[in-house]
Amino acid sequence: MRAVLYVRVSTNKQEAKNQLIQLRRYCRSQKYQVEHEFVDVISGKTTSRPAYDKMFVAAHKGLFDLVIFWDLSRFSRAGTLHTLQKLKELDNCGVKWHSYQDAHLSSAGQFRDVVIAILSTIAKAEREKISTRTKAGLERAKLQGKKLGRPAGKKDKRPRKIRSDRGLSRK
Repeated sequence: MRAVLYVRVSTNKQEAKNQLIQLRRYCRSQKYQVEHEFVDVISGKTTSRPAYDKMFVAAHKGLFDLVIFWDLSRFSRAGTLHTLQKLKELDNCGVKWHSYQDAHLSSAGQFRDVVIAILSTIAKAEREKISTRTKAGLERAKLQGKKLGRPAGKKDKRPRKIRSDRGLSRK
């Protein structure tokens, strides 16, 4: 079976290799031929991602039979409807899909839509929690008098935008 791997990390501080190592090992054990590895470094809430979009173009061209992703949150954190639409799109292309960490999430199985709906909702909620925690941390730092944002440097030619209580203003 011709397989592709889809791997996503949110920041450059995370290692996509961690996911790839185990997904490659899994494919060898299943005797899948890995045709391509699609890797994104971008938030999962973003519905359009460079490698993700390329993977779907390749799926529509019939270039592979199976996509394997680390877990549903790596595939999408854009909510239930979007996640189900993208998985259905793969189905319509004749492409099977499998979540490595969630063995019960596969394009085979009678309860897959219910499980996917629940897990994608949980993934979206977790993304929102992360955002809330980040904003709270920034607010705390601001109240403690810490300067936020990147520092202006000698090579910084553009005027920086800073946030004020009324929106954006020029420095």
